[in-house]
Amino acid sequence: MTDSESFYANKTALTMPLAALYADEKHFDSLPEDWSVLVADIKDSTLAVSNNQHNEVNLAATGSIVAVLNSIKDTGSTIQLPYFFGGDGATFLIPNVMEYALLRTLEMHKRHVRSQWSLELVIGLIPVEKIYADGYHLKVAKVQLNSSLNVPIVLGTGLKYAESLVKKSNTIGAAVSNADLPNIANLEGMECRWDTIAPPTSNKRIMCLLVYCAQESKQRSVYAEVLSELASVFGDLEERIPISIANLRLDTTLSKIKREMFAAIGRYSYRYLIRAWFITTLGKLYFKYSKNGRSYLEKTKELSDTIMIDGMINTIISGTQEQLNSFRKFLDAHEGGGNLAYGLHITDASVMSCYVEDRRNKHIHFVDGAKGGYTHAAEMLKSKM
Repeated sequence: MTDSESFYANKTALTMPLAALYADEKHFDSLPEDWSVLVADIKDSTLAVSNNQHNEVNLAATGSIVAVLNSIKDTGSTIQLPYFFGGDGATFLIPNVMEYALLRTLEMHKRHVRSQWSLELVIGLIPVEKIYADGYHLKVAKVQLNSSLNVPIVLGTGLKYAESLVKKSNTIGAAVSNADLPNIANLEGMECRWDTIAPPTSNKRIMCLLVYCAQESKQRSVYAEVLSELASVFGDLEERIPISIANLRLDTTLSKIKREMFAAIGRYSYRYLIRAWFITTLGKLYFKYSKNGRSYLEKTKELSDTIMIDGMINTIISGTQEQLNSFRKFLDAHEGGGNLAYGLHITDASVMSCYVEDRRNKHIHFVDGAKGGYTHAAEMLKSKM
């Protein structure tokens, strides 16, 4: 593996509050020029959510990440990629040496998404070299949020610029899109067996929040202040997380398991259905009475992806109505001053889809607001920009 390919793997995971991270630019390093931004985005996701396809949109986005991570694992590569879940899509930072393989993987997933749900997955690749040549920056840090979870943090508007280019036009090459590919990518480990998750306490609600500062010169100070205010109003990440162990409940209905089955393998399988139903039913007892089961639930909470900063703050939190009102006043004041734009959506529950490699340490959980939380927040932000 070259030094460039190991760029992210070799970065030290910093242990500090996110607001403190943004206090000093030295914590961030520019992404190498021989990398690219790879984007998978559900076209017209707002319309799909309004047509009650919020679960399908979420699964399509989760599947993009699962397909890419499995593709890397299947080759035996040890390259680590920063990636970002967006509710209705996913974005990856990749070394160019992996470009063709991962485009093929996402093209397979694109066909699967179209055949299963009649949704259109737009795929695009923008070289970092072009992003820099066009005057944008893309710097990356790695942060340890808790004892189990490290996440990438982006400074600069380069990634958002790349996403905007992809959404304007599909940039995938014909050599990939016309290739003879399998019907479905490897989606092993993708699970969606949790029921909708109520807030940790009955007096709280769930907020999906997007905050964007388009002025690179102000981004560090603006985001540091927003993150500090989040902590001041709602508490630290542990206090404001929308997931509580007490409210994690498996959904053993056949409709839920069928949805996962078609999302994961693209066809009806009696064997898959019975096995998944049996495991899920036993899971209720496993989580309640087994030490390992309780440990898995603890890890599930720790490994829940509830904050992502890809040049824009994306987070899902729980809070009381009083806290939500207070924080919104803060956002309105800063938006009125021209420092930022924001979108938010408040709902009564969250949803979670998962990638489970093994049930001890290798699992990650993607959290969104019920009924299209991030998608609605993005629509609000888009209307302002």
